[in-house]
Amino acid sequence: MRLQRESSWPSRTVLFLLICFVLYGGTVVSQEATVADKLAEALDHYNALDYDKGLAVTDELIKRTDLTASDSVAVFEVMAIITYAKGETYLQQAIRYLNKISQIGPCVVPMPRDLWPQELRDTWYGIVKEKDALTCDEPTGDIKTIAIMEFDNFSAGEWQEKLGLISKGLADFFAYDFAKISDFRVIERDKIDYILDEIALQQSGKVDKATAVKVGKILGARYMVFGSITQLDKDNARMVVRAVSVETSEIVAQVDREGKPEYSKMEKEAVEELAKQLDVTLGDETLGKIQEGGTESLDATTYYAKGLEYMDKYEYAEAYDYFKKAYELDNGFIEAKRKMEIYRPLAG
Repeated sequence: MRLQRESSWPSRTVLFLLICFVLYGGTVVSQEATVADKLAEALDHYNALDYDKGLAVTDELIKRTDLTASDSVAVFEVMAIITYAKGETYLQQAIRYLNKISQIGPCVVPMPRDLWPQELRDTWYGIVKEKDALTCDEPTGDIKTIAIMEFDNFSAGEWQEKLGLISKGLADFFAYDFAKISDFRVIERDKIDYILDEIALQQSGKVDKATAVKVGKILGARYMVFGSITQLDKDNARMVVRAVSVETSEIVAQVDREGKPEYSKMEKEAVEELAKQLDVTLGDETLGKIQEGGTESLDATTYYAKGLEYMDKYEYAEAYDYFKKAYELDNGFIEAKRKMEIYRPLAG
């Protein structure tokens, strides 16, 4: 039985603004808004689990003769997401829509975005790798491309097991907060995993610095971020985070935090300090954004990490349940809410 739509799903206005931002960089004019409004309508049907009505909207939209390349990419993107939600027998059709996007141009619009379910994301990486387009144009100006590796857990005794999944969650939190800083461009966690799988090192769970730096070069990263957590008892924890230059393999920034096992607080402090050491000045507005979200609940963090694990295995009902549990434990945990909303339509 499919889950009923809940009132906490983003409003149609939010979806409309998302599509406008995707297509037109946030600029809305009368003719362009019609395309964005139609896509928002299709996503409304998707959120209501009425996939055929959503596809009927996009089928009409793709027939228009005045669509720009960005318009067409966005329409096929929504078609792929809705088609995929209909079930396994529709997977190949959804992939065909992804291939149509790649034919228009894999770099017309930066992809994939958060709205994409994990299997479509992984499929997309395979498609663009064949076109040598895993990375698009180099960022202009002094934008620093950064990739965050999964954290190591060096805890002892019971804490080794209790914190076993948090390392994956911490990498996600770091990526989420670094993305709030305009001077950084963050490489997607699952894109890193895709390359590691390609070179058959993910299965062993052992990725040394040299291998990670090699992955960074493939993905066009300037810096690779490595981290570890160590907890010996309920009151004392340590987090060590290092940024390594992909060009020289040297450590160019390092943060070492000790104290109570408040991992969300440690993570946010580490992001601010690493940015400073990498010569990035953070204004008050950016500092405020970094402080948003996160959770001091160890249980909520663990649930979130479990959600990521199920998400990576395309087990969306379980992923949704764990993201929902994390959010219910802490309603300020906006990262859990964001993931919960993405996977609700797929959790039936």
